[in-house]
Amino acid sequence: MKGKALVTGADGFIGSHLTELLLKEGYEVRALSQYNSFNNWGWLEGISHPALEVVSGDVRDASFCRELAQGCDLIFHLAALIAIPYSYAAPESYVDTNIKGTLNICQAARAAGVKRLIVTSTSEVYGTAIEVPISEHHPKQPQSPYSATKIGADALALSFYNAFELPVVIARPFNTYGPRQSARAIIPTIISQIASGMKEIKVGDLRPTRDFNFVEDTCRGFLALALTPGIEGREINIATGTEISMGDTLQTIAEIMNEDVRYVTDPARLRPEGSEVMQLCGDNRLITSLTSWRPQVSLHEGLSRTVEWFTNPDNLKRYKPDIYNR
Repeated sequence: MKGKALVTGADGFIGSHLTELLLKEGYEVRALSQYNSFNNWGWLEGISHPALEVVSGDVRDASFCRELAQGCDLIFHLAALIAIPYSYAAPESYVDTNIKGTLNICQAARAAGVKRLIVTSTSEVYGTAIEVPISEHHPKQPQSPYSATKIGADALALSFYNAFELPVVIARPFNTYGPRQSARAIIPTIISQIASGMKEIKVGDLRPTRDFNFVEDTCRGFLALALTPGIEGREINIATGTEISMGDTLQTIAEIMNEDVRYVTDPARLRPEGSEVMQLCGDNRLITSLTSWRPQVSLHEGLSRTVEWFTNPDNLKRYKPDIYNR
């Protein structure tokens, strides 16, 4: 074994894919699944490996986090509340999970003496692009309660590097997509509606542009940042350096699925005025100069693989395409 890695948020979309990658690369993995009385491990339910230890708990509990981190060499902190629309309704929950949860993990990592802590950020911290492509020096613009809590969490983690020399790296992936993504995101929302036979596809604003990372590329980026020496205290984008509008993305999906559909605007899916991030296109020159990471999966290939996964009836039945998942 190469060492022991802790993944928080391992039961989620990106976390489950990262867990699989780490196991494939020869790591022993302690995977945190958020505690629930159903004893359900989310997307970890389909993963079985002798080097995988699944633990149920909550990053909002400091004493639990200290115990969770013991014996780990690397920590990948992905646990967070991430849905932007829900952050309008429940901002305090986002403070508790995203900021206080990150504080608990930083304290636990420091007590455990880990070699590297990767804290997951988001391109949403940049807000609508002032300059393109968006580098790590771009101003932070909190355009939603969600992005505000992620800005706070990033700053808190970096303070532990500056004050206590905790070996922290802030990984800032741009929009990740792929199999298992929740329907709160636009790509699975569209695919699941089309796959369910709907001809009128409910969407929000189709004008914004995004820099889409296929989930496997994002996970390889996390691992590269965990293993590259001398980058502690840095904020580093994981991005393709390209952008595409929501409208063009959805048209590409319809073409891949060979379906003739009509898109209708659902007012419930529109962000409040001043909150929508209109343009995201990441500058990946820092990560490509510091590591061997390069994006490998094209958007068309990634969307095709995502469509293939969602159109499997066993996967599609997990989704509720007729209900807006905010």
